Amino acid sequence: MTGDHQTLALVLFSAFVAVTLGITTWVSRARRGSAEEFYAGGRLFSPMENGFAIAGDYMSAASFLGISGLIALFGYDGMLYSVGFLVAWLVVLLLVAELVRNCGRFTLADVVAARMRERPVRIAAGISSVTVSVLYLVAQMVGAGSLVALLLGSTSAAARTWTVIGVGALMVVYVSLGGMRATTWIQIVKAVLLMAGAITLTVLVLIRFHGNVNALLDTAVAHSGHGAEFLAPGLKYGGDPTARLDFVSLGLALVLGTAGLPHILSRFYTVPTARAARRSVVWSIGLIGGFYLMTIVLGFGAAALVGSDAVRASNPAGNTAVPLLALDLGGGAGSTGGTVLFAVVAAVAFATILAVVAGITLASSASVAHDLYASLRRRRAAPRGEVAVARTAAVGIGAVAIGLSLLAQELNVAFLVALAFAVAASANLPVLLYSLFWRRFTTRGAVWSVYGGLFPALLLVALSPVVSGSPEALFPGLDFHFFPLQNPGLVSIPLGFLAGWIGTVTSREEPDAAKHAQTEVRSLTGAGAV
Repeated sequence: MTGDHQTLALVLFSAFVAVTLGITTWVSRARRGSAEEFYAGGRLFSPMENGFAIAGDYMSAASFLGISGLIALFGYDGMLYSVGFLVAWLVVLLLVAELVRNCGRFTLADVVAARMRERPVRIAAGISSVTVSVLYLVAQMVGAGSLVALLLGSTSAAARTWTVIGVGALMVVYVSLGGMRATTWIQIVKAVLLMAGAITLTVLVLIRFHGNVNALLDTAVAHSGHGAEFLAPGLKYGGDPTARLDFVSLGLALVLGTAGLPHILSRFYTVPTARAARRSVVWSIGLIGGFYLMTIVLGFGAAALVGSDAVRASNPAGNTAVPLLALDLGGGAGSTGGTVLFAVVAAVAFATILAVVAGITLASSASVAHDLYASLRRRRAAPRGEVAVARTAAVGIGAVAIGLSLLAQELNVAFLVALAFAVAASANLPVLLYSLFWRRFTTRGAVWSVYGGLFPALLLVALSPVVSGSPEALFPGLDFHFFPLQNPGLVSIPLGFLAGWIGTVTSREEPDAAKHAQTEVRSLTGAGAV
């Protein structure tokens, strides 16, 4: 990349960082320091504002960089991610959003512990939430490393390492100083920038082909290196039975995982009522739906204009397809238009990563403080002390995410996010649905449900081709894989539901009928909700 590319992109990125740091500083001066302010922004956001923030929180580096890259490399099979991520919001809208807002205060554990013994449930849910958040953070950090390596024209480990460390430091600043209010406004700004960038690129791709989608697809096929198979199912998830099972496993994880993501669930507490939470989801579905339709155009556009081989040569996982597409649409390397468009896309991608990691870090630090710390020291822990622990936890979580992301730089970010979705769907979704809809559900069932989905999911990932036994693995020189699927959802999600059922039916604990009735009325009507 030329010096102009680097300078302009870094200037635009620095401008975004300066604006967001200004928002954080302003909010930190105005905040009251209470737990409700830090975790939920005072519950003062409107449905539209929260809808934009949810979209900004959800449309991550996996969406902007990873999905388009997978479509550019694998055509039809790459579109599964776009479809799965979008369909997942129907589950959130119909089963989760309104009920979670009525039953909880700040975290997933609030919902589950409403009618259970709090300590074991909060510890289990807190551990699961932190694990999912760290996996999600790793994906964002990998995207940041790939983008900066392309921007600086360097594939050195040092460039990626310092990028990841810098992003981690910024997310800690955002969370520690501004809490939920600053994080929300950063996500709103990011959502607007991302939608504007995606719309611009999509229009330019369609203009290049004079609005003829058939011409776009034909050119993508010609430059893909796969011929007609590029537009047919099975290029990545076809052929042998194992690949087909992986396809089913990935679909389950994508569709069910969103409803168990801690940073998405926490957004429902930032609005004043359950009705506002439901309307927030409607806003976010509109934005997210439009965005994922555009990622399909961008993915095929990258295959058609850049070429699948060029995308793979830049980054084997396809994470740089969109920046390379922007460079071509602007006039190519060395042109003024290419420089400007590439710089804008790089800055928007950076903004995407920073906003998402801030939201995830806030949700995970809230789980550490509100669930783990406060459940162990509930009698002595004041709200202000809890907030201080959350700020400290943000530093520790950031450090862990940085360390793990340095090992996973060659993996596709959408694929990494799918692993986080699988863990969320295995550990968080079963306990959440059982708590909301099963009258007989007990504390033992809740704890077994969380651990019965969490540990199998992590173990199966560790024993899968993702970690060893394949050229794209974290440790390509080793081979200790036993589980054949890359995504564990097909096995671990049913195990989470099964463990919750077994734990409940074998428990001697009698469910508290009064607590369940109170929780049911509260979840359905909002009576008594905070």
